[in-house]
Amino acid sequence: MSKIRVSAVQFELKDANSFEDFRDQVVHYVRNASEYGAKFVLFPEFVTTPLLAIGDATGRGHPVGKLVDYTDAYKELFGGLAREYGMYIIGGTHVTRSGGKLRNTAFLFAPDGRIFTQDKLHITPTEREEWNVEPGEGVAVFETEYGTIGLLTCYDIEFPEIVRMVRALGADVIFCPSCTDDRHGFYRVRYCCHARAVENQVYIVTTGTVGSLRGVDFMRANYGQAAVITPNDIPFPPRGVLAEGEINADMLITADLDLSLLEDVRKAGSVTTWRDRRTDLYTDWD
Repeated sequence: MSKIRVSAVQFELKDANSFEDFRDQVVHYVRNASEYGAKFVLFPEFVTTPLLAIGDATGRGHPVGKLVDYTDAYKELFGGLAREYGMYIIGGTHVTRSGGKLRNTAFLFAPDGRIFTQDKLHITPTEREEWNVEPGEGVAVFETEYGTIGLLTCYDIEFPEIVRMVRALGADVIFCPSCTDDRHGFYRVRYCCHARAVENQVYIVTTGTVGSLRGVDFMRANYGQAAVITPNDIPFPPRGVLAEGEINADMLITADLDLSLLEDVRKAGSVTTWRDRRTDLYTDWD
């Protein structure tokens, strides 16, 4: 199948009083995407951080490691929705623990009940110094009935080498959940998404958090926008933007990806950046 419909959620962060509050918000977005016929739905990075406000009396939120306690409920929620609505859901990222270390992990929930994960590979100073989050140790791609996809989280997209590796492994669409607190961070990620789409002739679906967690440290401000980004060539929009949301709005966007167009431009586009890369000078995989 050469065409797939994707949605990306501009998830409004707000302090949760219970897991049910969070669940209701997630269900709303998934139902909305289902009504549009989406086969993939992307949620943003750190989507579960509203849970840190539950039962907190300090006004600063629970330590981020507390999110590990919600992992089973998180997987049950997103996995159940993927099965119920027959779609692939990228459940943003959730903090997990592996070998005693905290990881920022992206989850892919398949409609047949399978669950795949990709740890964030490049960790920001705040994640490392304030939350003691450790980087992941490997990258993978994921085969779906609609094609091969990659999951690279926020800061990861700012490193061209890792995106080259994911494309070399066969990914045509890269989903990039993000969380940025100001315009500077947002545009770093956004501009890098455009660069990676041009360099690798792939689609990139990205989204970020909006809203504010008043009771959780380091999540009090968010600046985000969802976008479906394309290579810059004649079959695609001149700006390389197939769809985008309103900045900082509580909403989702939806667009159709034509994978056959990627093959067309790789073979005979105005530029053929993927074909013309100099693998004699630099490799796709080390």
